[in-house]
Amino acid sequence: MASISVPDPAPSPTEDAENIRKAVQGWGTDENALIEILGHRTAAQRAEIAVAYEGLYDKPLLRTLQDELSSHFKGAMTLWTMDPAARDAKLAYKALRKKGGDRHAWVLIEVACASSPDHLVAVRKAYCSAYDSSLEEDAAACPLYKEPLKQFLVRLVSSYRDGGDHVDGELARAEAAELHGAVAAKKQPLHGDVVRIVSSRSKPQLKATFQHYKREHGKAIDEVYFLRRHYFSTV
Repeated sequence: MASISVPDPAPSPTEDAENIRKAVQGWGTDENALIEILGHRTAAQRAEIAVAYEGLYDKPLLRTLQDELSSHFKGAMTLWTMDPAARDAKLAYKALRKKGGDRHAWVLIEVACASSPDHLVAVRKAYCSAYDSSLEEDAAACPLYKEPLKQFLVRLVSSYRDGGDHVDGELARAEAAELHGAVAAKKQPLHGDVVRIVSSRSKPQLKATFQHYKREHGKAIDEVYFLRRHYFSTV
């Protein structure tokens, strides 16, 4: 994943807030200035800018962006400026309500699998706070996805992965064999054993498992299993 470039030293949150104000005032919005500021600050820095902006102008920064921007730039900028957990909660909420099959299921998979364990917990809390509902329960009740995909999504969004870097080589070898057994037996791609492994293991542990699979069986797991089109044939 690409990292953002942040000036060193970065301007103060107050200075950034003032420059954002200048960028949105007048006849047209200076989109390049907004990108230069908000696009080159960390999530923590953007949060400080938002606090400074509201303190200076008595208006939330997100509200200003929503009022002053338009089209796709508005959507991108407001999502980028949001608290990361609140943003992912919003994306998950939309994914559970939009028709379109696997395109939107992948949003939930991305939120769950690309997150650290603590971030995913924060997403679930933000979801509950914003929508007065549980992400796990909404995923389980979602009529847009059928089994076994629904079970897979519920397990992913409700899991708490080991966030450590330790890799158990014997476990990786054993679970690579389990995955191969599921493939050889032509079990449902989202069979319970597969769901358990993918939803609960740390990223380093899964990487080791997939490496064992490729070494032992000559193909990467995604070539023979996870990314086949019928993975989502029940959607």
